[in-house]
Amino acid sequence: MNRNNSTITLRQQVEAILPNWESWYPSLFHAAEDLGVIRARVCPPSSLLLSNRHASVISAALAAHREKWGGTEE
Repeated sequence: MNRNNSTITLRQQVEAILPNWESWYPSLFHAAEDLGVIRARVCPPSSLLLSNRHASVISAALAAHREKWGGTEE
């Protein structure tokens, strides 16, 4: 963000650093990564699995199903 609270797009940030980035990079993502505008973060592999990320949603849905209909799901 800049000082007047309007958002700056990724493209605008890259173009401010390297105006002709398209002649050097195959995509905006590659340019932004190489120029340091974005950075990768290391995270545990288990956090990438949707089944782990949405486990609480799934368990809440199962609990609601059991509460309304009874029994267990197999």
